Amino acid sequence: MPTPPPTDVIEPHPCTDEVETRAEFDRRLASGSLAGLTVQGLRLDLPPAPDFTAVEVAGALFVGCRFASREVGADLVRRGANVVPPFSGLPYPTQPSHLYTPDDLAAGFAEGGFAEMYDTRVYEHFRAHGGALPDVREALGQRLHDHGVDNALADATRAWLAVHGPQSVVGIMGGHAVPRGSVPYRMAAVLGWELARADRLVVTGGGPGVMEAANLGAYLAPRPAEELEAAIDLLAAAPDFTDHERYTAAALRVRQLFGQPVRPPRPRADAGSVSRADSAVLAGGELDWARGGGLAIPTWLYGHEPANLFAGRIAKYFSNAIREDTILRLARGGIVFAPGRAGTVQEVFQAATKTYYGTDGASGAYVFLDRAYWTRELPVQSLLRPLLAASPFGDLSPTVHLTDDVREAVRVLTGAG
Repeated sequence: MPTPPPTDVIEPHPCTDEVETRAEFDRRLASGSLAGLTVQGLRLDLPPAPDFTAVEVAGALFVGCRFASREVGADLVRRGANVVPPFSGLPYPTQPSHLYTPDDLAAGFAEGGFAEMYDTRVYEHFRAHGGALPDVREALGQRLHDHGVDNALADATRAWLAVHGPQSVVGIMGGHAVPRGSVPYRMAAVLGWELARADRLVVTGGGPGVMEAANLGAYLAPRPAEELEAAIDLLAAAPDFTDHERYTAAALRVRQLFGQPVRPPRPRADAGSVSRADSAVLAGGELDWARGGGLAIPTWLYGHEPANLFAGRIAKYFSNAIREDTILRLARGGIVFAPGRAGTVQEVFQAATKTYYGTDGASGAYVFLDRAYWTRELPVQSLLRPLLAASPFGDLSPTVHLTDDVREAVRVLTGAG
């Protein structure tokens, strides 16, 4: 029987030898040594171009960085550095140093519509170069990109987890084809709204349907419920995600009308273990994105679906397998499963495997919205309960909850009431 891996295998580790911003790079450069550091995805060709002449660079690794000339990169190699230059001809960064924002993915829509969006152009490139089975050059570019997203995701979530802990992250899964304005869409939006207001980080798979609704609710959490209803009504004019142009235009219109509704971060009173550095980050508003839409983790494997533009940060991968495992690894505060088909059922039992073996530590509740659906149409809970009851960590079947009430789901996930 498999046993859980050691915690040091699965926990993200703070990396003090990675340089991901120009400000940090300039500080390290001024110290006279870049030896042993990893410099990721920086535009070192922009003025003021750094002078490496008197700087120690032995053992440094430059990944996806641009230099003022080829000679600069060649000189670094001669002096003992390792240089992996950005791949030419790719529409995406070889080593992104930050997660995407909705504005990043939607860039180009105003000028050329859906076909000219950054998100669409990357997807078309992905399809043209082998899709899920790319040629070796494309595969290397994609793997480097996804590693950069991994890194950026760990950086983006570190301060949140330091304050709120892993049990504050809640995943919301469900059907991608749920139309805007429908009852399931509205329920998922209210769920995201309630959870974000209860200081839960909402995490979705970044697609349309239930996933978009949950991020929309989190996006509008600082606003009254009436404004959430008004936003859904506006989106309902373009309900079908296959109508890419209208669907995306409606999302951008809602963002324009409602602005960027984030509230100041509020560290909890019991956050005594937070470091001074993390406290400074929180005070500086670094976590506004978490309370202004939460997190989405989509994949270009499903790039035919328009981008979810309501998440605060977007960790978009090429690899669907990495993406699915990442969502479930993060969602230690529980997972809500709204009605869905094969993809959702796969996620149910993929999550159950992690819980059964304790792969990522303790799990939160499994909340199934729509009791009739999960007991009659797709009775997965009749399989899930006996499976979790037989866990080597004891009877975990009480973690399974079925409900038709969004507020009951929130109480289960937050321990309120």
